Amino acid sequence: MDWLGIGVSIIGVALLILVLLLIRPLNKLAAVLSNLQKSTKNLPNQVEDLTSQARDTLSAGNDTLQTVNKQVKELSPIFYMLGNATRAANHASSSMADVVMKVREDKSEGNVFTSRNHLEGLYGMMTLVYFMIQTSKNRKTIDMS
Repeated sequence: MDWLGIGVSIIGVALLILVLLLIRPLNKLAAVLSNLQKSTKNLPNQVEDLTSQARDTLSAGNDTLQTVNKQVKELSPIFYMLGNATRAANHASSSMADVVMKVREDKSEGNVFTSRNHLEGLYGMMTLVYFMIQTSKNRKTIDMS
């Protein structure tokens, strides 16, 4: 038993030395964990604050989008009218171009009159309008027949 008592005593002394060596690092670890606890103590409140701010921001963004959608819906008829006006202007300009091409290609009295008197600018435009009116009158009489 003497050997057994000596072995247990050696193990006890070794554990005592181990405990004495580990006291300082364990105290530092305890201080770190204590600081960590202090830091994370306010974390739920901070997360709740951030979440509420994000919720408020998203709500404001949603309200802004709804306002923009409402305004776009109110402006949609104006855009449709602008589109219709653009199509009408396009149709009118293509009709005018057709008449101009017809007058250029046609060796009629208007073409001869215009080239003989060297009409330009406003007078040329007035001549074009005159022939457009004459052409539309001719089309109306043809359509009615």
